[in-house]
Amino acid sequence: MPSNTAREVGHRVAIIRRARRMTQADLARAAFVSLPTIKAIERGARSPSDDTLDSIAAALAVDPSHIITGSTRTDSRVHASLPAISAAIAAYDIPADDPPPTLHQLATAVAQLAEWRLAAQYARIAEQAPRLLTRSLTALHNCTGADRLRAAKLLSATARSADAVAYKFGHRDLSARLVDLMRWAADQTEDRIAQATAAYVRTETFFAARAHAQGLAALERAIDASPSPIGRDTTAARGALHMRAAVIAGRAENPDAAEHHLAEARRLSDTLPEGSYDGTQFGPDSVKAHEVSVAVSLGRNHIQAALDVAEEWTPPNSMPAERRSGFWIELARAQVWTGRPDDAFESLKVARFIAPQHTREHPWAREAAATIRRLKRADAESLTAFTEWIGAI
Repeated sequence: MPSNTAREVGHRVAIIRRARRMTQADLARAAFVSLPTIKAIERGARSPSDDTLDSIAAALAVDPSHIITGSTRTDSRVHASLPAISAAIAAYDIPADDPPPTLHQLATAVAQLAEWRLAAQYARIAEQAPRLLTRSLTALHNCTGADRLRAAKLLSATARSADAVAYKFGHRDLSARLVDLMRWAADQTEDRIAQATAAYVRTETFFAARAHAQGLAALERAIDASPSPIGRDTTAARGALHMRAAVIAGRAENPDAAEHHLAEARRLSDTLPEGSYDGTQFGPDSVKAHEVSVAVSLGRNHIQAALDVAEEWTPPNSMPAERRSGFWIELARAQVWTGRPDDAFESLKVARFIAPQHTREHPWAREAAATIRRLKRADAESLTAFTEWIGAI
């Protein structure tokens, strides 16, 4: 067994053991294996023989294949596609020799990618993104006039969907490169809404770096540069920027700025129906969801505001899965902070039902699950299974 596989096997043994609330000594006794052997296996320093593997699996009450291969997780499909995404954008500014696709076919495929993003179907995006990034770049380099502007918008939208995968799965460097590509393409569209959308997505890089004050300043500049809210699309673009600014202001511990931007988003949302505008969800329900997000971002002293919203409103099924699951994850965090672990666990289960890929990769969901596991005295099988699934042990 190669050394990297031995490490993976040892890691899975440790995760399952902790989920069963067993010490290494407990596992050694139950498996009739020496304690030094268990320690060496969990460190990845030793590969278990077939007999030892069978004994450990029996002691942990799992099939041996679960220890060897793990479950068929979505993240393995995503991670397998990330090198191809990186390669597709490595020479983004150099025209390739490939024949350009028709813009109509490309637009249909890019729209499908955006639907998967809103539905938190990251594995599907990851598998299609390398090809669509290459085709979008080819189109941009081969088109002229109005077609080139359209191709630039399609490239920007494709980069956004690919970035959702990279960012959600923790590949921050690749995410930053995709955001830069999105901004580069948006600047070539001559479309201020596309540029506002790129500024909205760019905030991820500030979240990742915990540069919240700088991110707030960047968003406020983007709001000033965005088109006047005189139509549906322009109103939604500016409203989305205000929603995003409210959240990052909360992370920056600036409640006045958070409330200002939330109020502006609320005012603009009153003039629009809930919907997806240029690939970004905006409307009265989205603002409600962001009220919870802002309260949680501001910290424990503001948690009651999040709980108050949840008492009166929950996301309708018509909202995209990613945003609905985000609401339940943030509510779970608030419930943990207020000593309601049972309610928090129920919220996490709702989030998983709505968007399992999004929930499993969300750091706050993992943190909340780990905290709930520590707080619960009784060994609830469903909680153990959940924390193992999310990797919180």
